[in-house]
Amino acid sequence: MRVGISTSVIQRGRTGVAQYVFALLRALLPYAQTHEFVLFVLEEDVPHFDFAKGRMGLVRVPERFRPPIKNILWHQTRLPKLARALGLDVLHVPSYRRMLWSKPCALVATIHDLAPFRVANKYDWMRMFYGQVVARQLARRQDEIIAISENTAGDLRHFFKVPAERIKVIHNGLEHNRFFARNGEIAREEVLQRYGLTKPFFLYTARLEHPGKNHVRLIKAFEQFKAAARSDWQLALAGSDWHGATAIHDSIACSPVKDDIRRLGFVPDADLPPLYRAAEVFIYPSLYEGFGLPPLEAMASGCPVISSARGSLNEVLGRAAVIVNPEDVEQMAKQMLAVATSESARRRLREEGLQQARKFDWAQTAKETLAVYTKASGKP
Repeated sequence: MRVGISTSVIQRGRTGVAQYVFALLRALLPYAQTHEFVLFVLEEDVPHFDFAKGRMGLVRVPERFRPPIKNILWHQTRLPKLARALGLDVLHVPSYRRMLWSKPCALVATIHDLAPFRVANKYDWMRMFYGQVVARQLARRQDEIIAISENTAGDLRHFFKVPAERIKVIHNGLEHNRFFARNGEIAREEVLQRYGLTKPFFLYTARLEHPGKNHVRLIKAFEQFKAAARSDWQLALAGSDWHGATAIHDSIACSPVKDDIRRLGFVPDADLPPLYRAAEVFIYPSLYEGFGLPPLEAMASGCPVISSARGSLNEVLGRAAVIVNPEDVEQMAKQMLAVATSESARRRLREEGLQQARKFDWAQTAKETLAVYTKASGKP
């Protein structure tokens, strides 16, 4: 079976979709002995795929097609021709933003969430229109759709009217060789050298996106926590600037505890595991998630988790996290205080988090994804 995979939605490796693409491809490498995989990669992103060199084919896409509108047009005009020329059996597009209209071969798409239907003003009006109107029509053209959670599958049936028989729920996995519990002191030393986090800290890893990722309310909750606890705890925000980031930076600048709020910027993959291990508590107050990989990674790393339950988060995290209403600043602050001041609570959350994380594995995700390719193409 010949499978093409578009990777141009990885945004230089700095998004959740990028982590999905990288992890899925690494897990698919063992199948490259019996199936042929062709990756379509923007020129400047090629180094991100060194792990697949020699085992998966690679087609370079000129950089001029990186801007969103040009990239969408490339997918609708150039990619179908390439798929035919290469004799692909299946073409997998891992985002609803780049799904194809024409059918040069069997089409598979991964849809992570339908946030434009759930979070007002999550994106600018053009992206909202594309997500709510255009993507709905494109989704109906796909032979198979992978939904990364039952929650997303439900949204696909409700908002996009995609028949249930064309939707396959395949949860994201975890790279357990990267995210695992280890001596906290070693991790703290690594983080100290890179980011100067020498005091106990709450960690939030998410792009700086307002209002969707809910940083502004978290900052207000942290202010209340500091006033009640009178402690030296810090709040570390790891992630690149995104839509609405100015509101987050302004909120920090005006905060009475701004000296204890650290903006780490984009954190490279190699730094994430020690950062999770070093954090005293991971907090994830997102207003909506199609899956929620960061809190699961934190659990696997032995870090206690406080989280919203919006979108699929309750489905993914189960009973292993302290759940908060992300729009209730006072409740968030109280739970931050309760977990921060109780070693027994953190110990319990660590143990339950480790058990929950063991339920997810990219090897299983890859196996189920390959089965979708097989079903779509009709080729065993």
